[in-house]
Amino acid sequence: MSLNSPSAALRCLVVDDDPMAVQVVQNCIANTPFLVSVGSCTSAIEAADFLRTNPVDVLFLDVEMPLMSGLDLLGTLESSPAVVLITSNPSYAVKAFGYDVVDYLVKPITYARFLMAARRALAAVELQQNQGSSPDADAAYVKVDGKLVRVRFAEVLYVEALGDYVHIVTNSGQKLVVHGTLRSVEEKFPAQQFVRVHRSFIANLRHIQFIEDNAVVIGNKHIPIGQTYQRDVLQRLNKF
Repeated sequence: MSLNSPSAALRCLVVDDDPMAVQVVQNCIANTPFLVSVGSCTSAIEAADFLRTNPVDVLFLDVEMPLMSGLDLLGTLESSPAVVLITSNPSYAVKAFGYDVVDYLVKPITYARFLMAARRALAAVELQQNQGSSPDADAAYVKVDGKLVRVRFAEVLYVEALGDYVHIVTNSGQKLVVHGTLRSVEEKFPAQQFVRVHRSFIANLRHIQFIEDNAVVIGNKHIPIGQTYQRDVLQRLNKF
């Protein structure tokens, strides 16, 4: 891993097992005034460890890597920075956007195309920051049956992904069915209050009663803890 000094620009992490590809992206970052590199990783496993303790605004992420792919890494992240996927195989494009990435670059990368992706990442980060500074910080709006429905975070027990839909379950017994991905809902919910416990579940820390048989228990619901998430779940519960 290599580290550079951060600045006021968007902090970028490059993850690719090809050193030449890393250098190309690093050069592009160096030539973009609103970006700064905070490091590079040669594997998704290394990147997962780095992201646990280092703030990153934009992740330039290769898809095809040994042991853990870029898409696998995205599935493990509790909260995700703006993500630009990079690969030599354009067939990943459709699957990639299921992870709410901001753009998709196909190798060989040109600076003009990189700059377009960087601007999209900047817009995504600014949008997220504006939402975070909203006076209605205890709730979010989700689209249900063509209507925007206000959901108070304190009332959400857990969120479950089911195919192309996400079910938001509240303490009043309400189940809101939202068309979209778990990640898109996760990004609207405060990371300090919600934790990803499984690839298909987000749980509200305030409603977790106990852990039993490798599952968190909320009311009568036993939610399995995915092996990838065990460490983070226990750490979050200990700190909460």
